[in-house]
Amino acid sequence: MKKLLSLLLTLAVLLSLAACGSGSDEGSLTIEEGKLIMSTNAEFPPYEMKADGEGVFNGFEGIDVEIALALADKLDLELVIDDMGFDSALLAVQEGRSDMVLAGLTYREDRDEVMDFSTSYATGVQVVIVKEGSAVNMDNLGEKMIGCQLGTTGYIYASDSVENGGYGEEHVLGYENGALAVQALLNGQIDAVIIDNGPAQAYVETNAGLSILEGDWVTEEYCLAVDQGNTLLLEKLNSALEELIADGSIQSIIDKYIKD
Repeated sequence: MKKLLSLLLTLAVLLSLAACGSGSDEGSLTIEEGKLIMSTNAEFPPYEMKADGEGVFNGFEGIDVEIALALADKLDLELVIDDMGFDSALLAVQEGRSDMVLAGLTYREDRDEVMDFSTSYATGVQVVIVKEGSAVNMDNLGEKMIGCQLGTTGYIYASDSVENGGYGEEHVLGYENGALAVQALLNGQIDAVIIDNGPAQAYVETNAGLSILEGDWVTEEYCLAVDQGNTLLLEKLNSALEELIADGSIQSIIDKYIKD
């Protein structure tokens, strides 16, 4: 009996080690079986935003929302969208509370240290919003007070030191979302807003008295990201994403929201 018990315990340990080994190599496919949980910040038109009624998906719409739906369909999974602050959306995927972050996210080396990034699906251009008639220009921007969404590359780059190509923290104010930064500009609390071109176009269209400075402030690549080491999910998402790029589906979604 003791020999049998010892044998069973040994087998249990071996099975446990095998299970741990397989999980650490590739990671799990999704947190909840049959679901693809997306963390995002739905304050970033036209990539993700809240919609009147049902919108495209459960009250949300936008480029990233439709891409997420297409990816979930390819993987035969049910999409779940979890809306939160931008920084929280990044943390959610790192802490295992979401499968992927899709939130107008651009690649950065420091982000790549804690998350794994997909193939790029779009090029992001950051621009500068000012009040019409403002004396602010690209050359004197570093002398002004600038508003950015917290956690975004615009905020990170602009608030960096002058030696590193930024304007210094004393010249940058961070806001929870782009809409609050734009409102601060309208109220005269700041002189300019640095934000991606898509949202910038939407904010200028809906707020009289604003304009976008000529020229690109910076150009980046949009990607989705998963928890670092979850290669199984990343491979599946990349495969689906590349198919959607190849057949023109991604470009059709982008063209629906961004008109040349």
